[in-house]
Amino acid sequence: MEEVFGARRCRDTRKPRAEQCPDVTFYRCSTCGALFPVTGAEKAEGLEIFCCGKPAEKLEPRRAEEVKEVIEADYQITGGYNDNAVKVSWKRKPYGSHPEWVYLKTFTGGYLKYISDGKRSPIVFALADTDAFCYCDEDPCLECVFRCKRGFTAYFYDAEAGLVELPLDKMTAHWQSGGKAPE
Repeated sequence: MEEVFGARRCRDTRKPRAEQCPDVTFYRCSTCGALFPVTGAEKAEGLEIFCCGKPAEKLEPRRAEEVKEVIEADYQITGGYNDNAVKVSWKRKPYGSHPEWVYLKTFTGGYLKYISDGKRSPIVFALADTDAFCYCDEDPCLECVFRCKRGFTAYFYDAEAGLVELPLDKMTAHWQSGGKAPE
């Protein structure tokens, strides 16, 4: 049986270092709503970004657990070796509303997607090259001890909850039996 190597498949033999990509800091203009994701900002003390003639607001992330009464955020890793992706989902209260945008920080950079009116959860981030590194071909991910995407973080921006941070570091005991987690 011949193994197929997809175009997006990671060919690295070991997991990339999580610190390879600098952390991201988000700034937002309170007048026009413009977003400014800045990598490596922790090294730039006193950084100020101006928009509409005044400094943009630095968004401080809150853990997903802290805002679950407003928005419940979750993720699932799918696709195995060749079609590796992260599905980021949310349940917003009241039903029908949605976050403004979702940003996925990865090993090598980040992906930003704006959520349009009418878009339902989930939103999918297709991964390629180093960001698609995984130890096995399970679809969906069994969330085993290797936690291939540890170091990834999903950020949501919601007008009520603010900036929400969701690290991709879940691990369940179900991986040992090959069984799926109970729903």
